[in-house]
This record gives sequence, C-alpha cells and structure tokens, in this order.
Amino acid sequence: MTAKNQSLLNDALSESIETLLRELVAHLRQHRTQLRQEWARRITEARLLTAMTEEEIFAEATSVYDNYVEALETGTFEALQAYARNLSERIIPRGVETHEVVGIVLLLRDVLARSLFAKYQNDFTKLNRILDAYEPAANRIANTVAVGFVQERERIIRQQQEAIRELSTPVLQVRERLLILPIIGAIDPQRARQLTEQLLRGIRTNRAKVVVIDITGVAAMDSAVANHLVQTVEASRLLGAIVIVSGLSPEIAQTLVTIGVDLGKMNTVGDLQGGIEEAERLLGYKVVPSVETTATT
Repeated sequence: MTAKNQSLLNDALSESIETLLRELVAHLRQHRTQLRQEWARRITEARLLTAMTEEEIFAEATSVYDNYVEALETGTFEALQAYARNLSERIIPRGVETHEVVGIVLLLRDVLARSLFAKYQNDFTKLNRILDAYEPAANRIANTVAVGFVQERERIIRQQQEAIRELSTPVLQVRERLLILPIIGAIDPQRARQLTEQLLRGIRTNRAKVVVIDITGVAAMDSAVANHLVQTVEASRLLGAIVIVSGLSPEIAQTLVTIGVDLGKMNTVGDLQGGIEEAERLLGYKVVPSVETTATT
C-alpha cells in the first residue's frame, strides 16, 4: 500500500469514528432524561455518595452527564476537568471517598454501554464499531474525573498536614522580646524547614532578642535535620536574636558533634526552665525569689 493510499485510509477511518461519535452523542442527548435517572438510581442502589441526598445526587449526575456528553462531542476535556475539580472541592469535605467517585463514573459508563447494546442489538457490526469509537473516549473521561478528584484530595491533605505542623510547632511569646519554640515529636526535613520559617517570622514580627528552642520532646534527629537546626540558629542570629537550645539528649548531642558542630559555640542548657532563666538574664530581667513572711503578734 502506497503512502497516499494509507493516508486516505487513515482519513476515512478518522471520519468514520467522528461520524460514529456524532451518532452516539445524538443518542445520549435524545435519551438524556431516562439515562440520567437510571444512573442516579444505580448510584443509590450501589450505596455510593451516601453523604449526599437523592436530590443532590441527581443534580450532580445531571451536570456530570452533560459534561460527559460534551467531552464526547468535542473531544476536549477542559470543561470536564474544571467541573471535576469543582465537584471535588464540594464533596470531599462531606466525606466522599475516591472509590465512590471512580464507582459512579464506571456506573455511568455501564449505563451508557447497556443503552448502546439495546439500541444496536440487531446490528452487532454497528455495535462493535460504536463501542470501538466510544471506549477510548470513555476511558479518558473516567481517568480525567478520577485524577481530578485524587489531585484535589491530595491538595486538601497537604493543607491539613500543613495546619497540623503549624499547630505542632507553635512559636510562643512569653515575655517582651522573648520567644519559646517547644518541639515535640519526629522532625523530618519538611517540618524542619517550616519550623525555621515560623521562627524567623516570629522573630521579625515580635522583634525578639532571645529565642529558646526546646527539643526535650525530640528523641532523635538525623544529620540533615541537625544541620538544619544549626542553620536555624545562625539565621536567627542574623535577625538579631540569640538562640538558646534546651533539652539536648545525648543522642542529638552526638549527632551534632558528628556533623562538626562545636557545641561550645552553641548556647545550650539542660532543660526548658534553665533556658528561660538564661534568656531572662540575657534580657536583663532580674528574678527575685519570693520570700514568705510570717506576721508576728
């Protein structure tokens, strides 16, 4: 076969697929009401989207159906992608799971396929040609919706993790120009970076002169995180704040020595109370013990 003949054949096949898809789209639009209702019924029977009412399910089914048909007709998926993101933003906070979204898309595909079987049951050749044209588009649509939902869920999870990290590393102002950063739990590189950002922001906002970083609640840290701790101390010094590190465990002290940190140049104390006392001394506060006196008669 010559290149010209091959090109003509490819054009004919492409035109045939476009014709079949137009016929398919016309069928889906003609039976829109019936197919939407059947799909919504199947969703309810499968106990999917249980966090939503039947009215909400039908409304969303209508929108998804229309976007689905439009994607089949135009071959473009931007509108479907936008709707999938919007839908995900609305239903993820209500507890809808990924398997439910994938499930409803597969149910729609099944409902539409059954409709095609019923329409072309007496013409299997035409049915096979329709399905050959429909399957690749249907697979891409299902993938588009599922990926959109997963991406939105991942975005929400990242936001939640960020919020949890912020809560787990609070920068506290206990006196004017004095901040305390108590750290509890494991420190990974991402949390270490966030810790530094929060601390430097707190130093600048509160015009802090002394910072106590208490790591009593940190059992261990690797060399990368230990290095980051040293860099945090140096960055704080550049902003004009002295850093006191309290609660160093023997293991963490050994890690710092291993990476070449001269602990003699790092302001360290045994515990948080000692750190606060040292910070107050540096700030010029004088702590006077309270003396209880007994009145004599």
